[in-house]
Amino acid sequence: MLKQHLQFKLSQKLSPQQIQLMKLIQLPTQAFEQRINQELEENPALERGKEEKDSLDDEFSEDYEVDSDSESINSEDINIDDYLSDDEIPDYRTKASNYSPDDDEKSIPYAAGISFNQYLLNQLNTVYLNDQEWAIAEFLVGSVDESGYIRRPVSDIADDLAFTQNIYCEEADIKRILKIVQGLDPPGVAARTLDECLMLQLKRKEPTPNIELAINILDKSFEQFTKKHYKKLLQKYDINEEELKGAISEIEKLNPKPGGSYAGSNKVIEHIVPDFSIRIVEGELELTLNGRNAPELHISNEYSNMLAGYKSAKDKSKSQKDAVMFIKQKLDSAKWFIDAIKQRQQTLYITMNAIMQYQREYFLSGDERKLRPMILKDIADTIHMDVSTVSRVANSKYVDTPYGTKLIKEYFSESMKNEEGEDVSTKEIKNILETVIRNEEKKKPLTDDKLAALLKEKGYPIARRTVAKYREQLGIPVARLRKQI
Repeated sequence: MLKQHLQFKLSQKLSPQQIQLMKLIQLPTQAFEQRINQELEENPALERGKEEKDSLDDEFSEDYEVDSDSESINSEDINIDDYLSDDEIPDYRTKASNYSPDDDEKSIPYAAGISFNQYLLNQLNTVYLNDQEWAIAEFLVGSVDESGYIRRPVSDIADDLAFTQNIYCEEADIKRILKIVQGLDPPGVAARTLDECLMLQLKRKEPTPNIELAINILDKSFEQFTKKHYKKLLQKYDINEEELKGAISEIEKLNPKPGGSYAGSNKVIEHIVPDFSIRIVEGELELTLNGRNAPELHISNEYSNMLAGYKSAKDKSKSQKDAVMFIKQKLDSAKWFIDAIKQRQQTLYITMNAIMQYQREYFLSGDERKLRPMILKDIADTIHMDVSTVSRVANSKYVDTPYGTKLIKEYFSESMKNEEGEDVSTKEIKNILETVIRNEEKKKPLTDDKLAALLKEKGYPIARRTVAKYREQLGIPVARLRKQI
């Protein structure tokens, strides 16, 4: 049985322009400059620099008002709908020219140089191989990842060679060619496991008692070595602590990611451009927005005059209406882009200023113990904006301070109560935890229980599981793995 009923629903949707504005706010300085250049290329009605004050037609001036800065126009829409006969919604109003940091940027220049795999193939040219052996070796090189490892079983490689290259061979043949590939530079390349990678590097060195002991440990006691069961190693190899320390020292000199150093040298280096600058002037904080975030843009006078010319025409053909629609679209887009840039500047400045005032004591002293607990909602409530807007500013922007250039989100942290009942930043507790671990006796590193007891003595009563969580966030291993001889 069918029933009809009315349902009222209140929903909030973002317009395409609001979405674009949020994306503009999210962009850091360098990406923002690229976005401006893209808009200048795509919209001929938008021009760079200050506007030349030409005398425009009085009738046109009623629709546009240029402000005192000669950079923007009033917020009223361009009203030429009076002389357009059709009521169709223009196509451009239903679309958003969305721009995202995730979009591919085709214009970015990349550093010249050969790839890591090509570097290995070039070395293979010096080795004599028949056609099938070369094909296998080339396939193995193609399986080497950026870290320098082949992370696939030989049986899978044999299957792939058969299906994709029509090469049928035994696993023994692949292992034989693999040893040739593992003889290439850098040492340790094409290893399948960490212990194999380290072994390959050790076997390239001149044999010494320390090297031979290190090879034995990796070959027969790798698990005990990684878990730092040093007492068991001393007993198993009947050696003293100095001998074990010498072998471990040789292993620590090795590169666990032999491909990393080469692959990393070909990557584009990204320079950080601070979006804000904070300075102390006569005991007061002074905030400035990077000037590259405040470009001078204006509406093209040529396009404005074209619109005025079309407006004065009495009889308008279809092509003229199409031309008017195109000009209106470009002028609308240019006007909105200029206004959006101003709104972006204002949002960035207001947000960063609120953060600076909230953390005033820290920015005046540089003492991280004076960092107040601060979450996104604290700033959002202060400036009467949405939490998502504050997040967009904090997650992608850098500020240059007298104490270094830092990502803004690093100043945000949760709070905890100390013994006096005062709110303290979790960042402060992490710094103290890191300092305690750094200064611990490495032969007997502190367990999480002992760390919790020490923090309690310092006035920070936190549970052992919380200590473990903070330690993991700092990238510090458990006590057993921090042990040294």
